Amino acid sequence: MIQPMDSLTPAFSPLYQQIKDLILQGLQTGEWKPGEAIPSEMDLAARYRVSQGTVRKAIDELSADNLLVRRQGKGTFVATHAEQQVQYRFLKLQPDSGDSQQEGPADRTIIDCKRQRANADIARALSLRAGDAVLLITRVLSFAGVATILEDIWLPATPFKGLTAERLSTYRGAMYALFETEFGVRMVRAEERIRAVNPDAQQAELLGVTNQAPLLSVERIAFTYNDVPMELRRGLYRTDTRHYRNALS
Repeated sequence: MIQPMDSLTPAFSPLYQQIKDLILQGLQTGEWKPGEAIPSEMDLAARYRVSQGTVRKAIDELSADNLLVRRQGKGTFVATHAEQQVQYRFLKLQPDSGDSQQEGPADRTIIDCKRQRANADIARALSLRAGDAVLLITRVLSFAGVATILEDIWLPATPFKGLTAERLSTYRGAMYALFETEFGVRMVRAEERIRAVNPDAQQAELLGVTNQAPLLSVERIAFTYNDVPMELRRGLYRTDTRHYRNALS
């Protein structure tokens, strides 16, 4: 009898990849929380019974994935969206002149935060069943007093139980930092689709533009560890004084 090809192929991954997966498992289970230091390379090498160089390579890859942050002379820490250099890494809209860091954080206006049933489209994006409970957040982000981004954000209701419009309005940090600290959900990567659109009447009013204004429609799905989708975000971006900037490698 001929065996299936899969059974003849040995399961193998490089040793550093196995250590990377073990460290990632510690991040997933909350053994090391956002902002906390992980053990030293020497301690991890002793724990996993591998060389320090193997641990270093695993940490290098996790750092490149923005899951860990090295700090010279202090050690390696779990990345957190509360850090200035990390909290806006998914926001690619840049002013045409000047550095976005100079104008400070966006002003946020929460239009609504309500619980609803996921339609088939939302359920598919979040790996839920149609009819499962989700939270829909609608908000406007303004820079230098100019309404610039209008967003609808869908979250699975169970992990974000207790999230309200009031809490979103009063929290001063980044939204993803709130998700980390109060709900134990860390967004680690995202996928986006972008196209050009015109707003409808209500969207135009909220952004202070005409219904003929060219806007970028940006749909983002953000994932937590293990590629679990935890957020669907659909935003309309004004680009009259800004542009969408992305670094490719």
